[in-house]
Amino acid sequence: MQKQVTAAIAGLGSRGKDVYAPMSRLFPEKLKITAVADPDPSRAMQMREEYRIEEDRCFGSAEEMLEQPRLADVMIIATQDRQHVRQAVRAMERGYDILLEKPVSPELDECREIVRRAEELKRKVVVCHVLRYTPFYQTVKSLLDAGRIGEVVSVMAVENVGYWHQAHSFVRGSWRDSDTTSPMILQKCCHDMDMLLWLTGKTCESVSSYGDTYLFKKEKAPAGAAHRCTGGCRVKEACPFDAEKIYLTDKETGVLEGNCGWPANVLTMHPDGESVRRALEEGPYGRCVYYCDNNVVDHQVVNMNMTDGSTVSFTMCGFTADCSRYAKLMGTKGQIIADMGANTIEVTPFGKDAELIDVSRMAEDFSGHGGGDRGLVSAFLDFVTGEQSEDDTISSVERSLESHYIALAAEESRRNGGAVIRMEQVRK
Repeated sequence: MQKQVTAAIAGLGSRGKDVYAPMSRLFPEKLKITAVADPDPSRAMQMREEYRIEEDRCFGSAEEMLEQPRLADVMIIATQDRQHVRQAVRAMERGYDILLEKPVSPELDECREIVRRAEELKRKVVVCHVLRYTPFYQTVKSLLDAGRIGEVVSVMAVENVGYWHQAHSFVRGSWRDSDTTSPMILQKCCHDMDMLLWLTGKTCESVSSYGDTYLFKKEKAPAGAAHRCTGGCRVKEACPFDAEKIYLTDKETGVLEGNCGWPANVLTMHPDGESVRRALEEGPYGRCVYYCDNNVVDHQVVNMNMTDGSTVSFTMCGFTADCSRYAKLMGTKGQIIADMGANTIEVTPFGKDAELIDVSRMAEDFSGHGGGDRGLVSAFLDFVTGEQSEDDTISSVERSLESHYIALAAEESRRNGGAVIRMEQVRK
């Protein structure tokens, strides 16, 4: 029988509190939460009550928790981007294996440091690159590995961020400023870089990139726009980014339509009409998207030249109706069109009829990154207990950092007018 893994969680935001902690209910025989840390005492109190955590194991910060002797087998680090490495290193020194929210760090030196320290301390560190664990991309990977389209020569991939998600997370929200968090191409898209490398089994030789903040800046504000969506804006009705629409009345995201999870639960712990309205009036999520302090891009393209001469193009864009991913993989014997939004994979060998695979029939639960959150945590628990070896799927920190190197190279290229960046220089 597999040993139950105990876990301490640092950071009780939408990932720590609402994704990782509930996995202990999904896998009660495999996972138990025994300690938590967050600067918001109400979040720690909620966790204490829901998961029966002892009061002296609830802390006001990860640093305070890490002053204690080891409180669990593993630590789940779901704090802000620039806190990850120093907290992870201290946790490894305390004896924890680590499930580390992405990105590892926007600093190359810190990325290299965590690999070195994990090797020295012989700790297991898995990065939350959840796309590897989805039924959708597991199926694409199996098709490629089986040689269904021969050798992959070119890939075209798109991440549709979604207009409201861009506004929520990257204009009004916590990841709007790369100087305090991470560049957009790293924070949002290291998922994609990791997934593309894993699917193709290839190594990147060089990168070039273009992108900018096209819309979300004050010079683009329409005449009559107020600085807050709750402050008498004269263009409110025509604005798709209106905060009251997104958080209150939208059919997909509004609390008045019964959507009380993410993103509304970022504004207030117990979302309802009254609490969300108050948050919009008083907090950052009620600001006009044209008058925020954001600096991350709202669109970016990345070109990757691989060491075998094949190529990958990737587009991230915040101006899309849906939040989904799409890829066309073109090989020497056929093509694959993978539409994660539709949950379909179309395989067309040259000269033969297309085969349409409906991935929705392959699993019952596609919540949480298309089922990737559940798959990630299950694989991590099996990995730390020895039930699963470190195979090609496990997103160990050594593997995961290649995606970071590409993303950081892309950001350097973007800032320098699309200059070609050699990956050998970045890795060194």
